[in-house]
This record gives sequence, C-alpha cells and structure tokens, in this order.
Amino acid sequence: MNPLDERSERKVYMRQTGLMYLLVIVLAGFSQGYIRSSLIVSDDAVATSLNISGEEGLFRLGLVFDLVAFLLDAIISILLFKLFRAYGQTLALTAMVLRLLAHPAIGSLNLLNHYLALQTALAPDFLTGFDAPQLQSMSLLFMEAHRVGYLIAGTFFGLHCLLLGLLLYRSSLPGWLGLLMMLAGIGYEMESLGNFLAPGNEIWLAALVGVTAILGEVTLTGYLLKKGFFTSTLKADESN
Repeated sequence: MNPLDERSERKVYMRQTGLMYLLVIVLAGFSQGYIRSSLIVSDDAVATSLNISGEEGLFRLGLVFDLVAFLLDAIISILLFKLFRAYGQTLALTAMVLRLLAHPAIGSLNLLNHYLALQTALAPDFLTGFDAPQLQSMSLLFMEAHRVGYLIAGTFFGLHCLLLGLLLYRSSLPGWLGLLMMLAGIGYEMESLGNFLAPGNEIWLAALVGVTAILGEVTLTGYLLKKGFFTSTLKADESN
C-alpha cells in the first residue's frame, strides 16, 4: 500500500472510531447518567423496586443501550489497535485486550444483574415463594451487584486508558491527548479501587472519574472526529 492509501485508510479508521466512540459516550452516559441514577435509590429498596417496575420500559432501554455500547466498544478496541500498533505493537495489543475484557466481556455479563433487578421488581409468578419485601430487597441487591461489576470492569478499563495514553503520547498526535487519556485512566483506577478500599467516598470519586473521563475520552473523540471528517489530508508521519 502506498503512503497516500495508508493515510486515506488511517483517516477512515479515525472517522469510524470517533463516530463509534461518540455513540458509546451517548448511549452509556444516558443509561448510567440518567436512567439508573434517576431510578435507583441506594438506601431504599422499596423506592428502587417501585421505580424500576413503574418505569419498566425505560429500565429495559437502559440495558439495551449498554449492550449496544459494549458491542461498539469491541469494534473500537480493534480500531484503536490498528491506529496505534505502529507505536508499540505489544503495548497496543495489551491495551486492546484490556478494553475487550472491561466492557464487552465483564460489562456485558454484568448486565445480568441489571436484568435480574428488573425481574425481582416485577415479581413474576416463578418468584411467588418470596414475599414483597424480600423481592424489593433482592432488586436493590442486584443493582448493588451491578454497580460493583462496573467498578471491576473499571479497573481493566482504567489500565487500558493508561496504556492508550502512552501510545497516544508516543504517536504523532498532540502529546496532551496522551496525558489527558492517562489522567482518565488514573481516575478510573481511583474510583474502582477507592470504592473497594475506602468505602464512603463514592460521591467525590464518581465526580473525579466524570471529570477525567470527559477530559480524556471526550477530547480524544472530538479530535478523531475532527481528523476523520474535517482534515483533508493527514501528515505523512500520522500514517505510520
């Protein structure tokens, strides 16, 4: 493949990655930032169960949005590998595997907890052996398990972000993109490990990861979209 074709292919990869990353941010952000945050009351099993059963369609939509986001993330993992493998193939491969484990694998399996929270809230006939308070407590328990599952996935994703940041820093792209992505990785690790090691700090840790993720992931998404759509040609060193 000649250099011009390589640059053209790289531009396509940037455009595809940016578009899918944007969809992941919108879908996962809406599911977690609006649907679950508005329905789940962390210390009230009755309210949580009633909210879920009363907004069944919305709660199901959150599950589907997450599932689609995780499917897209699997493709993003491969595209990021193709984009940055020239700057360290083993590093890029490790980053790809960590991202695949984080959301497409662990995150997708964790959606079982989301689904089981819905089932116990709806109290189907096959759960008639449990009374209402027990089912309501189980629904909140499954949502707590779902939250913890997200934190476990976050440890893998945080390390992915750190490695991706290093690849970005090594690449011909602006170095500050790599630094911001590494900052996002630190934020994810602090939230996940902080929740396990120092309970009671959930609120400020969630705020921290929110800010660092915006700085790292949203900025990278915007940059990829700009390069993929609005830059007529890539510099020669950006096709390496």
